[in-house]
Amino acid sequence: MTDIQIGGAKRARRGYSLDEVAIAPSRRTRDPEAVSTAWTIDAYRFDTPILAAPMDSVVSPATAVTLAGLGVLPVLNLEGLWGRYEDPAPLLAEIAALHPDAATARLQEVYAARPVDGDLVKQRISDLKDAGITTAVATSPQGAARLAPIASQSGADIVVIRGTTVSAEHVSASDEAPLNLKQFIHELDAPVIVGGCVTHQAALHLMRTGAAGVLVGFGGGATHTSADVLGVRVPMASAIADVAAARRDYLDESGGRYVHVIADGSMGRSGDIVKAIACGADAAMVGSIFARATDAPGKGAHWGAEAWHRELPRGERALLPTVGTLSEVVGGPSRKADGTMNIVGALRKAMATTGYSDPKEFQRVEMVVTA
Repeated sequence: MTDIQIGGAKRARRGYSLDEVAIAPSRRTRDPEAVSTAWTIDAYRFDTPILAAPMDSVVSPATAVTLAGLGVLPVLNLEGLWGRYEDPAPLLAEIAALHPDAATARLQEVYAARPVDGDLVKQRISDLKDAGITTAVATSPQGAARLAPIASQSGADIVVIRGTTVSAEHVSASDEAPLNLKQFIHELDAPVIVGGCVTHQAALHLMRTGAAGVLVGFGGGATHTSADVLGVRVPMASAIADVAAARRDYLDESGGRYVHVIADGSMGRSGDIVKAIACGADAAMVGSIFARATDAPGKGAHWGAEAWHRELPRGERALLPTVGTLSEVVGGPSRKADGTMNIVGALRKAMATTGYSDPKEFQRVEMVVTA
């Protein structure tokens, strides 16, 4: 990113959002059927480089099974409604029907009324394992010390530690010892994906903890208001490219250890997923696209953990128009020309149009700045 003088005492870097860049076909083309969208992380292989975000409006135990069958890696939020309530279906329906002015306060009440139940967490993981799918679960950095070991011991295949901003070093003003992320990841039996981060240096620190993957971005792009509340925002195209550079540097530093870069946030259309991978991401974590499915838990209502923070909410419950089933959203057929359906078909077509055979190779595609 280019340095720009804001004023006499401050310089800033020029960053680019995904809306400001595009891919540029510049070589041979391929038949779409000759393209592979497969992605592998640790010992686990998936038909698509797509994760379903750990949001109650997107991933339930039932939709996790559906999405896994479509080649997506679903991530269940252990601190969400499914980790607090035996049957959250009535609450999901209530949240979807709330007036916008009442949504934030009611979300805070619903999540504060019931603490996360360790036994229920174990049961959810057991149910997913019994369904025969790769079981990925998520916790916040604050809940990781308690919930990640429970998840690992219960047989979770992948643990995601996901927050607005996650660092390898945390300075605490309390007497409580902060989480030592490197030691913590080393002691878990399951591979860990951790984030978000948006800079080269922060990503390099997270890679050195032993994480299998690093999330780029703040997540919840369609629902979070971090820019309005905290003034925190980094354009995703530049952030992904920066973290991809950190992956390359860490690969050299570690003697060959590859850490996956996963775009998390601003993945609202299939074109965003395409451009994220072109910028250097290995995979994309998707929320709002799946929330638009008719069989998503939220039925078009969409919110993330930021929306129910007890003291400083940085998100909102959005109401999105539904477009089709999860199967149609992932693999079509599409009845929309706006990038909300057949997202894997769009990725396959983009790679075929530019002549690349798989997502890793597609990271070399030529890009242009359109802003």
